[in-house]
Amino acid sequence: MKLEMTVKQRNGDLIDEETAVPRLLTTAPLCLVGDDVASEEPLNPPINFAMVEEGIYRSGFPKAANFRFLKTLKLRSIIYLCPEPYPQENVEFLKSNGIKLFQFAIEGSKEPSENIPEETIKEALKVLLDARNHPVLIHCRRGKHRTGCLVGCYRKIQKWCLASVFDEYIRFAAAKARISDQLFMESFDISSLKPLARAC
Repeated sequence: MKLEMTVKQRNGDLIDEETAVPRLLTTAPLCLVGDDVASEEPLNPPINFAMVEEGIYRSGFPKAANFRFLKTLKLRSIIYLCPEPYPQENVEFLKSNGIKLFQFAIEGSKEPSENIPEETIKEALKVLLDARNHPVLIHCRRGKHRTGCLVGCYRKIQKWCLASVFDEYIRFAAAKARISDQLFMESFDISSLKPLARAC
C-alpha cells in the first residue's frame, strides 16, 4: 500500500518500501501520550485502579506519577471521598485538564462501630449517576473502604446481588475488609435514587 511507503529516516528523506520493512521491524514501539507526543516512559495508574464500567473508574489517591496515566482517561470529573483538602499539585492538574472536583468529606476510621454517612453517599451517587460527569474517577485514600462502599451502593442500583457486591468489595479491600462496610451496603436504601438511575 502507498501508506507503507511514507516512512521517514532520521535525516527526513523518504525511503522506499523495501528499505522500510526491515527498518520498521527493528524500531522499538512508542507510546502516544497527550498531543501525540512519543514517549517510552510507562504509564502508572494509581494504587488499586480499576474500571467499574465504561466511563467510571476507581482507585486510591492519585499522585503526580499517575497524572500522565489519568490524562489518557480524558476525565471530566473526580469524586473525592476524604475530608482533607486536595493537594495543590492535584488541583493544578485538574485545572490544566478541565477536570471538575466533587468532594464528599467522609472520615476514614478504623473503628468498626463508626458508620459511613448515608446522606453523603447518596449525594456522591447523584454525581456518579449523572452521565454528564463521565468519564469519572472515584477515589479515597487507598481505594478500599469509602470507595468500596460507594461502588457497592452503585452496584445495588444496578441490581447486583449482594454476594457479587461483597465479592467486588473484598477483592479491593482484601485483608482490610470490614463487616461494618458490608452491613452498610446491605442496608443502604436505593429507592430515592432509582429515578436518577432510569434517567441515565
